[in-house]
Amino acid sequence: MTAMTWTITAEPYDSPAAAALWRAYYTEVSDRWYLLHEGRRTDPAELEREIAAGSGAELAPPTGCLLVGRYDGTPAGTAGVRLLDADTAELTRVFVLPERRGRNGAALLVAAAEVRARLLGARRIVLDTRGDLVEARALYARLGYTETAPHNTDPYAEHWFRKELGSDAVPVPESADPLS
Repeated sequence: MTAMTWTITAEPYDSPAAAALWRAYYTEVSDRWYLLHEGRRTDPAELEREIAAGSGAELAPPTGCLLVGRYDGTPAGTAGVRLLDADTAELTRVFVLPERRGRNGAALLVAAAEVRARLLGARRIVLDTRGDLVEARALYARLGYTETAPHNTDPYAEHWFRKELGSDAVPVPESADPLS
């Protein structure tokens, strides 16, 4: 039996794989919020408007990058990074399909995004997340992110994290080549 592996590559934010993963990501986090706060799933018309509004254009070069993780060749996760200023990058859209979770994909995507942030010139990386996304908060803490003061006014952000990137090279497993 052949071992299943992750490969991570930069991809246009509007590629078919990226668009499908963005839809899955947004549907999951939106439904989670509405189920928690209003006891219902996201209204389909609202979902379509918000998916269209969040195109991901801010993740395009030269100041951003969207990474797509493929598990055994099939698109299964994303991580985006964009410069907020000359020294600070923001990590966003970290997502792994539910059926591919527990296989180290999120950690590989974040590590690859950190490499990309350094290549963009960032010395630190920040992110925000919600209180109900406990798995995300645990992942970021495990990967060396520390909770910090807010860096934005996003109405859904409840927790903000930061990590100093330094100048040392980040070891990335060969199955997650962030430069390809």
